[in-house]
Amino acid sequence: MADRVTPPNPRPVDPFGALREAVAMTPTNVPLRVALGRALFDAGRHNDALIELKAAVLQSPTREDARLLLGDAAAALGRDADAVDAWLPVLDQLDPAQLHDLAEAALKLGRRADGKAAYDRLLALDPSMRDLGIERSLRFQVVPGGDEVEPDPEPPVSHARPTITFADVGGLESLKDRLRMDIILPLQKPDLFRAYGKKPGGGVLLYGPPGCGKTHLARAAAGECDVHFEAVEIQTVLDMYLGESEKRLHRIFEEARDKAPTILFFDEVEAIGAARHQLKQGPGRRMVNQLLAEMDGVNAQNASVLVLGATNAPWDVDPALRRPGRFDRVIFVPPPDPVGREAILTLALRERPVGDVDLALIARRTPKFSGADLRHLVEVASERALSDALKTGNIRPITLADFVNALERVRPTTVEWLETARRYVTYANQAGLYDDVQRYLAANP
Repeated sequence: MADRVTPPNPRPVDPFGALREAVAMTPTNVPLRVALGRALFDAGRHNDALIELKAAVLQSPTREDARLLLGDAAAALGRDADAVDAWLPVLDQLDPAQLHDLAEAALKLGRRADGKAAYDRLLALDPSMRDLGIERSLRFQVVPGGDEVEPDPEPPVSHARPTITFADVGGLESLKDRLRMDIILPLQKPDLFRAYGKKPGGGVLLYGPPGCGKTHLARAAAGECDVHFEAVEIQTVLDMYLGESEKRLHRIFEEARDKAPTILFFDEVEAIGAARHQLKQGPGRRMVNQLLAEMDGVNAQNASVLVLGATNAPWDVDPALRRPGRFDRVIFVPPPDPVGREAILTLALRERPVGDVDLALIARRTPKFSGADLRHLVEVASERALSDALKTGNIRPITLADFVNALERVRPTTVEWLETARRYVTYANQAGLYDDVQRYLAANP
């Protein structure tokens, strides 16, 4: 039997041979070159894909799909510079994973601004992809000698003086009178108050249901005064690094003291002044301790600094913040009464076409509506009139029928808060903190 002859191994066939030949015959055909690059990338041949996609981008720099895929290939190969150069011009087209890789690559190259742009975009798309390593790289910069230093922080407060006054706040006349005595006049006439042993400054805490005008009232009170005003946003105080939140809070108070007389306004104050028995972790307790020290500590020099706080949850505020020297004046901001509701409706309608509408009637039919609820009611009624105007082409005034229709869809949002407050009044009002709430609930069952 004759020996069997083994044929030589056949040359391996290039699965992309046809595409390569087509690209070689029409080298300016960018879509074809991108298709070859994609096929190579999908097959795991990232280096070959990089070569083809670089050529495609060179010929057509604005082609987004080529840039996106080129960045993927470069990232897979660890080619940071190529990835950043490919992705940065199409930042808005990147998915979260690409944005994360771009931020890391840019920061490795020392391109801090590019890294920050990518990271900001990432968090806007998917806050759950927050990366402490990237944030540390953004926080610290390398200076000659190899040391890391923290750049100067951005100002954490808004210095814009409020332009609204009490004239822009509907109703709440008794509260306005009280705020004039507690906030405005002590800052405007310090000598007269000092003669009676009253010093400007201290703390005032406004509390009540959401949407009832606590923040609006605070800004209007500041607008009545010719003093420095700082509105502190809580997210600019809180910091993930140990001890940084306390430092930021101290800087805010120091600036307020330097520019006194000052109104320092904290909205949602429970976020930094929560009751310590509810805080199981150290950072939150340290923040409360820092706030206590700033308001009435041994070294606190707060003459002519008035701290104004607003909260929807006074029961979550640490009790130590409510003692004399801190938030010693606690003021309940209830839903507006009928007169206040009519004033709010009038303000909300002052720049809209209005027919013969009995606002007093609507005010009587909206018990427990907050200011925000009433403004929403006006919006819903306006939309009905606007819908008719779009059909006819003629401006139609807002009528009582529009409000009656809107009242079928809009309900007061304060009810849940008032029920929660009722429980606190019933079981946790031994110190009389919620007496004002108790009187309101008795008058508005």
